[in-house]
Amino acid sequence: MNHNKNHYCVIMAGGVGARFWPMSKTSRPKQFIDILGLGKTFIQMTFDRFSKICPSEQIYIVTNEMYRDLVMEQLPQLSPEQVLCEPARRNTAPCIAYANHVIKAKNSEAVIVVAPSDHIILNEEVFTQNVLAAMAAANEHPWLITLGIEPSRPDTGYGYIQFVDQEVLPKLPKMKKVKTFTEKPNLELALTFLESGDFLWNSGIFIWSLAAIDNAFEQFLPEVNELFKDGTGKYGTAAEAAFINDAYSVCRNISIDYGVMEKADNVYVMSVDFGWSDLGTWGSLYDIRKKDENQNTIMGNNVLTYDSKGCIVNMPKDKIVVLQGLEDYIVVEDENALLICKRDDEQQIRQFVNDIKVDKGEKYV
Repeated sequence: MNHNKNHYCVIMAGGVGARFWPMSKTSRPKQFIDILGLGKTFIQMTFDRFSKICPSEQIYIVTNEMYRDLVMEQLPQLSPEQVLCEPARRNTAPCIAYANHVIKAKNSEAVIVVAPSDHIILNEEVFTQNVLAAMAAANEHPWLITLGIEPSRPDTGYGYIQFVDQEVLPKLPKMKKVKTFTEKPNLELALTFLESGDFLWNSGIFIWSLAAIDNAFEQFLPEVNELFKDGTGKYGTAAEAAFINDAYSVCRNISIDYGVMEKADNVYVMSVDFGWSDLGTWGSLYDIRKKDENQNTIMGNNVLTYDSKGCIVNMPKDKIVVLQGLEDYIVVEDENALLICKRDDEQQIRQFVNDIKVDKGEKYV
């Protein structure tokens, strides 16, 4: 495969995936689980996807230090220096700044794609073409590019990007200048977005040259940038871990969207369609999994259903489970936890997890 030596990838894998409780727990979040039953975890699928785009030794995983061993176990082809460990959760801007400075020590000409570790992409070939086209554009222009997904429904769980409807480059008709970013809208607003036709879902996948993102940090998040700049000379050495511990203890918690993308005026969105889902919830998993004649989707060898429809069921492999009279429910068991919740109310799962933490203790979450 003809890899460009300037292509780098940063995979963000530090999240806890609380909305996927009880399958996803703090000790093993959803990016490390084979939720689809395909024989590969999300982080493994994401790594494979990007190794078609960058040399695999130029793929970096940023994760929480408590997941270092999980990452190394699931991606044994990585060298330890490709796993950047955060001592605390500080959202996406510090995570990206850290990776930028590590890459800068290697190659100042880098063009970088940044992506979450736990998304699903059904059409890998189109995905590869889109990312390579965006990387070529980022190499030529000082743009901050995000991939936007054609919305298929007024989803309130996604962020939206509004674009200016005029051609930027004749050879890239799908590339548009960004007008606004909107966080998760209510249903009424989401319907308005869909009708207007100039909104896309924010996939959370970014493409830029190191030079462009470095400039953006200097302009909009100078204090975050300075913090990681102070580590120059320590990255890739024995001094890196201690430096990062100190940096994260004082670093602010801020997302790249809020900190940079919403403020910069050189932000572009490429409209793409490669079968994307951020698989953030049981409902989004229900949408993509195979259903039986009653629209149930079941994982587990011994689940019997009677008068039940529209359910998503995840049970331990051999446990006998009988479900009767349930409609549109999530039924999930994992080790010491059982969840039974209406599919419509899945956004409450995060609250359940918080309540359990307070009332029953960390061992259940």
